[in-house]
Amino acid sequence: MSHYIVIVGCGRLGSLLANRLSSAGHQLVVIDRNESKFDKLSTEFSGFKVVGDAIEMSVLRRAHVEKADYLFAITTEDNLNLMVAQVAKTEFKVPNVIARVYDTAREAIYGEFGIETISPTKLAAEAFITVMEGESS
Repeated sequence: MSHYIVIVGCGRLGSLLANRLSSAGHQLVVIDRNESKFDKLSTEFSGFKVVGDAIEMSVLRRAHVEKADYLFAITTEDNLNLMVAQVAKTEFKVPNVIARVYDTAREAIYGEFGIETISPTKLAAEAFITVMEGESS
């Protein structure tokens, strides 16, 4: 099944996700403030690119966020991710909103707004512990 997915942030993670999801046949829109970030997208990327600040409602409207099945807020800025995720969930009624959060102390705040989170900090810590425990057995 094909989904309409909006990705906010086209850095290493955003471009990787966009390329993989585009290859899988999903409809994608990638938003980034910096147009040069789109250079990371593969030549096979079949989605749309929107240059602009995702905090601005006009930018989200250009990306047709109201049609999205998923919105991934994955910039490197926790506050920006929270704001965009909250607006997508409350104003545009996006059913599936997932935000990257670096500061694990902020995860509870996202949860209060009903926003699912992925923490690279927590995932990395767990991976290090798993490797360490695997070596000590």
